[in-house]
Amino acid sequence: MKANCLITENLSGVLDKINVATKAAGRPPGSVDLIAVSKTHSASAIDAAIAAGQKIFGENKVQEVSAKWPALKDKHLESRLHFIGALQSNKVREAVRFCDVIETVDRPKLARSLARSMDEGGQRPSCLIQVNTGEEPQKSGVLPADADAFIAACRDEFELPVAGLMCIPPADEEPALHFSFLHAIAERNGLATLSMGMSADYEIAIKFGATHVRVGTAIFGTRSSPEFGAVKPLSSD
Repeated sequence: MKANCLITENLSGVLDKINVATKAAGRPPGSVDLIAVSKTHSASAIDAAIAAGQKIFGENKVQEVSAKWPALKDKHLESRLHFIGALQSNKVREAVRFCDVIETVDRPKLARSLARSMDEGGQRPSCLIQVNTGEEPQKSGVLPADADAFIAACRDEFELPVAGLMCIPPADEEPALHFSFLHAIAERNGLATLSMGMSADYEIAIKFGATHVRVGTAIFGTRSSPEFGAVKPLSSD
């Protein structure tokens, strides 16, 4: 019960900050959606967030999606799930089955697998193109120089329901530069959805046009065990 109360309190605080940042940016109320990143956290923690009014969640591993979300979706019909991790082509079918949005489309092989699975299964989750704005070799994402061509291919060749873009800025660089860069790519391609900003920088992302911010630690506390254990207290980050 104490953990559930902590989640409720944390969620309220994050939503308050989102509202303040949205107003400060001169944007209309409700123009920014919160994705509560529930990776490694238990179904009971997610239940607590849903009871507090949260509807959109993010997971980064398909096996965790399959373990937790069939029952959660049956129980909470209003919930929506975003896949926010690197997606392997052989895991696409499960991701398409259970997720409402795939945020990490970044290469032709994955786009082709997504198109095939959507055609076979009938589900068509919205897709975001992940852009590696910092051109970091260890990170997923299409390179900025290739983004326009890849967006066009996803739309025209693979006929994916492309809704927008997603990025994860380098940890040691000013995030505003990357958020502004992503916004410019989205604007010239006519894309309205921008998933950018996490626990440490989501207020900055809102200033630069984020429509979705991905927040986990500030809501659920530090990561739980791989067995999706109980929520832990907030860390200092």
